[in-house]
Amino acid sequence: MTATLLFVLACLAGYQYRRVWVKDGPRWKLWLFGLVAAVCLALVAFIPASAIN
Repeated sequence: MTATLLFVLACLAGYQYRRVWVKDGPRWKLWLFGLVAAVCLALVAFIPASAIN
């Protein structure tokens, strides 16, 4: 369940990143959404499933 929530959060952050990027929004928002997406995907990828439960 935790991995699913992290993945959904990463997808939403990635979607927001793309919206800000296309509209030429502020760079701090690009960094914010990009880092949130990257951290969530890294957690899903590198933490063993047994540790997440």
